[in-house]
Amino acid sequence: MTPDREPGRLRSAEVPAAFDTAARGYDRLVGANPGYHEHLRMSARRLGLPAQGAGLRLLDLGCGTGASTAALLDAAPRAEIVAVDASAGMLDVAKAKSWPASVRFVHARAEELAEKLPPAGVTGQFDAVFAAYLVRNLPDPDAGLRTMFELLRPGATLAVHDYSVADSARARAVWTAVSWGVIIPSGAVVTRSSALYRYLWRSVLGFDGARQFRRRLEGAGFVDAREATVPGWQRGIVHTWVARRPAPHAAEPAARAPDPPAG
Repeated sequence: MTPDREPGRLRSAEVPAAFDTAARGYDRLVGANPGYHEHLRMSARRLGLPAQGAGLRLLDLGCGTGASTAALLDAAPRAEIVAVDASAGMLDVAKAKSWPASVRFVHARAEELAEKLPPAGVTGQFDAVFAAYLVRNLPDPDAGLRTMFELLRPGATLAVHDYSVADSARARAVWTAVSWGVIIPSGAVVTRSSALYRYLWRSVLGFDGARQFRRRLEGAGFVDAREATVPGWQRGIVHTWVARRPAPHAAEPAARAPDPPAG
């Protein structure tokens, strides 16, 4: 039996519940990944937020246990941050950490934001959206990107941080070797199940290439889409895409999304 035909394989709609189960050991697993937190901070900085985020309201969509929230807070310590995740278990771990009053958490799926944010006291649009390791896991990535587009004020910027290996045979080979040599067995030891980590391996292999994802962003209405990777063993595997919701008046465009550094 090949690994991708194993019984009990997760579907994308089942991923939030799987993260509930894995939440308690999740930080230990990602903490063993060299560069994991620095790469998140790198992607958050690529949003190019001015004045340490003073006066801005930011959305961390798919915040998990708060690693991406911490990265966004590092990039914009003076901003208001709304952090959202579909997994109640991951949010419980995130909320148990120490945060300034400017950070709050909301339990919601990406497709439910229009219904879930107003009851949580969150209305209006955001000055930037950060989505780390999220779009690949959505049942409908295009619908998710359209939601992010609507949540951004005109001229504001989206940064997506995720794995993408479709453009490179080397990246696919490295990803599979690390997945089956390290990630899947480690996940099985820590959480007593390898299902979520086998799903991770498959989902990355099946996700867009970097160029294809830029086209997906453009299809959702974003402009000035740019992509950059990260240093280290994950070069060509982990990427940042930065794009902008266009301003309403072409004659007075907002500053375009900054080109991510080659990093």
